[in-house]
This record gives sequence, C-alpha cells and structure tokens, in this order.
Amino acid sequence: MIMVRKKDTMFLHLLFAGMICTSTAVAADKVVVVPLGGTVGDATAADVVKGKTFSSQVTGKGVTGTLELPPIAQSHTNSIGMAFNLIPAGTFAMGSPFSESGRRDTEETLHQVTLTKKIYIQTTEVTNKQWDSLIVGQNLGVNPSRSHTSDDYPVEYVNWFEAVYFANILSAWESRSECYNLTGCSGLAGEGRTCTTVTLNSNCTGYRLPTEAEWEYAARATTDTPYGKPVYYNVYDPTGIVFNPNLDSMGWYYWNRTLPNGFADGTKPVAQKQANLWGLYDMHGNVGEWCHDLWDESSDYPEATVTDPIGDTGTLRVNRGAGWGEAAEDARSAARRANAPDNRAFIRGFRLVLTSGQ
Repeated sequence: MIMVRKKDTMFLHLLFAGMICTSTAVAADKVVVVPLGGTVGDATAADVVKGKTFSSQVTGKGVTGTLELPPIAQSHTNSIGMAFNLIPAGTFAMGSPFSESGRRDTEETLHQVTLTKKIYIQTTEVTNKQWDSLIVGQNLGVNPSRSHTSDDYPVEYVNWFEAVYFANILSAWESRSECYNLTGCSGLAGEGRTCTTVTLNSNCTGYRLPTEAEWEYAARATTDTPYGKPVYYNVYDPTGIVFNPNLDSMGWYYWNRTLPNGFADGTKPVAQKQANLWGLYDMHGNVGEWCHDLWDESSDYPEATVTDPIGDTGTLRVNRGAGWGEAAEDARSAARRANAPDNRAFIRGFRLVLTSGQ
C-alpha cells in the first residue's frame, strides 16, 4: 500500500514483483509513486523522478510519500503460463468475529493459525486455456465448463477428483513428484472422473490444492476484514441486501454479475477486478474454489491455536470463496462450505499451490 500526504491522506494499492498496480482516482495535485525496484523505504520528492528507484505520474511536485510493499519477494510463471506469487509463512486469525455481518456461528470460530511454510499460490483460478492445454491437449478428457469456455474464463463444473488429477498431470508434465496418490479412478477428466482412494504425499515437489487455512490466509492478505481490503463498511441496496463496496471492487457475485460491465452473465474472465494486497485475483468471487481438506461433519470448527492444520476426517471436501451467482456473505474471507468430492457446479473451480523452493 502507498500512503501519499499533501494536506490530506489517501490510500493507493500497490502490487509488486509481477503484480498489477491499480489505484483509486487521483486528484490533479497528487502524486502516484510506482516502484521499479528496490526495497521497502520512504519515497521523498527527490526520489520521484525518472531513472531513480521510483518514478511517478506527476501533476504536482514536492510531495513526500511513505512506500510500503507487500511481503512478497518473488513470483513464478510455470510451463503453461500459470502465474504464482510467493506467500510468506506467518500467523493469522482464522475465522470471523461474532460482529461480522453474514457469519455462520457454527462454522467460523475465530482462532489463531500458524503456517510454517512459504508457498506459491496461483494468482487466478485455473482457466479454460490452462485446463485445455493439459487435459484436452493430451486426450485425457474434455473441457467441462458450462458457463463460458473462452480461454481466459475460469474452468468450472470440475469435481474435486478432477482438480487433484489436473494437479498431478501438471506435476508430471514438469517432472515434479505428484502430490496425490490416486487409486480406483474411472472416467475422463471433465466428464465426472472419480477415484476410490486419494492420499496426499506431503513431501511432493509438485502441485496441489491449497489447504483451507492456506486459502484463507492468502485471501486475507494481512487484513482482518471480510473482503481482503484494509477498510470495511456496509451499505445497502434498495432490496435490503448487504452490498459491500470492497467486495464489488474485488470479485464477481450475485449483485454485480449483470451490471453494465461489458461481460455476459455467468463467470467472468479472470483478473478483471482488483487484486488483493498479495496480488491474488478473484479470491472473493467469480467461482468458488476447491481446497484439499476434508470437512469434519462431527465437530465444530477448531477453537484452539493450531499449526499447519489440515482437515483429515469426514467425507466431504471444503470449498472456499464464492461463485458469480452467490451472495456477498458467501464471498467473505472466512466463509466456508463443503460438498461431496464428486459434486460439480458451474459456480465452482480451483486454483493450485506449489511449495516454496520446489
């Protein structure tokens, strides 16, 4: 985030190391500081010139700004053009406070979680183009999407088994060790492929689905607000439904899916809304996303402080985020639900992670 002061304060969103820089509207006497390199530090008026660490779009001079970069040092683009950003290890408050509008009391108990490993997480959901390049291109299946099948739209109508199968195929394509041991599998990918047994190889060097904790940590991106931005407030539309301006800027959901935006109803091309502070797009709407974890139907969300949690009990699989046809409350960082692993929906897709250093 950039903070620029000239009589008043305004906040701009800065995304670095392979990310897109976007900002709010800037008055004519303000300066936008854009990093070209370097590290966290203060940008003075002397820095705001071309050819130095920082450059600017200058319509007024003599402004002193404070520059803060998100804690990401690296990005990675893989063999089929999937972009990943490095997310640091850390501790965060998972779940939601009782005061949060739309929370589900039995599912979102607030508790501390520590993640001890850095990961690369895909900046968008897996797209039709990425799915087709591996699955369709190798005659392993078909494109399942029911909403839109153009290249830059997220692939959807994919069940959990098909998501982990795609992760394994990508790992093998890049000569990485597969993260999932799949047995008793039948059917083509995209047509409802299922397996009788799936186990995780925790020492894999390949691709996998994020754990539920990793997903929420990435969605929050250092914030503790419902929609992954530093400021949170509610306004209400004429129907009385909660409409959040932060959510509208971050993702596609029921109440903005048909606004005059140049796109047809249904899924939207990825990365059309603002990225969060870690450079991740569509974490709060477009398609919901499969996570690795099993959903424990017999107990509440954990309350204790936990380290590297992973759900390993139950029959359903967790999914996070919201689809384009779902309500604002379903797009919150803490919102969680589960479906049978063979369930398919045109409001659900997935994104992948890669262990740092691999």
